[in-house]
Amino acid sequence: MISVYITCSSMAEAKKIARHLLDNKLIACANMFRIDSMFRWKGKMQDVKETAMFCKADKKNYGRIESEVKKLHSYEVPCIVAFDWAACSKEYADWVQNA
Repeated sequence: MISVYITCSSMAEAKKIARHLLDNKLIACANMFRIDSMFRWKGKMQDVKETAMFCKADKKNYGRIESEVKKLHSYEVPCIVAFDWAACSKEYADWVQNA
């Protein structure tokens, strides 16, 4: 099992991506929340509002998740980072795998 962290330009973009991933059965769920982000892009400091999301998924789906997010995302270089789960309840893991 993995959680995939993705930052988006807006809540609307995050929901569009989450719906697509859910419709294609690539993730079990997505949690979205607004964040303040600071980063350097093309030599300039950025201070922006974004929406981040954690998507719970079976590890075998990561390649397709990354590919689908890149197709839908507005950023030239979107943040798409997977974290392996160190531990999880069996019931929750079963649900993620079968969602």
